[in-house]
Amino acid sequence: MTKELRLALIGYQVQEKYNDGTVRDEDRDLFDFLTGKGINLHREVWNDPAVNWSAYDAVILKSPWDYHEKHTEFLNWTDGLARQGIRAFNPAEVVRWNSDKHYLKDVYDSGFPTILTHYLEKNTTVNQEHSYFRELSTQRLVIKPCISAGAKNTLLVTPEEFPGLVPLINTWLKEEAYMIQPFVEEILTGEWSLLFFGGKYSHSLLKTPKDRDFRVQHYLGGKVSFREADDDLVAQAAEFVSRFAADTLYARVDGVVIGGIFHLMELELIEPYLFLDNDPQRMENYYQALKKRLEECLSL
Repeated sequence: MTKELRLALIGYQVQEKYNDGTVRDEDRDLFDFLTGKGINLHREVWNDPAVNWSAYDAVILKSPWDYHEKHTEFLNWTDGLARQGIRAFNPAEVVRWNSDKHYLKDVYDSGFPTILTHYLEKNTTVNQEHSYFRELSTQRLVIKPCISAGAKNTLLVTPEEFPGLVPLINTWLKEEAYMIQPFVEEILTGEWSLLFFGGKYSHSLLKTPKDRDFRVQHYLGGKVSFREADDDLVAQAAEFVSRFAADTLYARVDGVVIGGIFHLMELELIEPYLFLDNDPQRMENYYQALKKRLEECLSL
């Protein structure tokens, strides 16, 4: 059945930029597993001009990790696939929405628990007043771009440090929009990542930052501990998937538990590291979700 469809597993040009060599190449693991299942799969780079995309029936957006650096080009590429009738997992409209962290406002406005966020729009400026600290009821702010990945231009700022950083922040705002959030102390004890394939829960893990840091990315020294989330936590995370990522092959729900309530930090629907760890059951979960998507393609 699945051999009738030709698929591309999408990556990017220079993986070393986001991988210091200590992170497992799960693209290779996944490629080997899926081709072993009979999937007609080929590895491609999303912006490689030599690729004939019309030769593919569908693409899997696995690790286009530089999309935020070429945002408009990337969205044009996904839209172009849609115009050619090439299915994308995840769909172009989901990718467009999720590619800009203004989406968190949609989540918040829909009544879901998220980290309170203020937005600094492009070509605006901030001043040296500390109103952000008062409005967000915090003594530490996290400032980061609305379109970003890998903790790019991310700052943790105190009221004392803020005035000295205003010129830098205003320079950044000439290029793109930023977001301001209160620093959440719970991040020090762990940020949960729950993985869903085809809307079904697969596995989970807890990420903690290295000493004297607040960034949990594993390629920045964060620690990853595979842990099974309890049923209540899975149910809370699943509500985000059901509401905002129902038609997705994969979704990673990142957040922290505050007072027993799961608060979303990010809903990763474009190129999340899936922490498959070459585990047979996690790989099988992914495969079953993909198989269902391919069956749907064949039924059209």
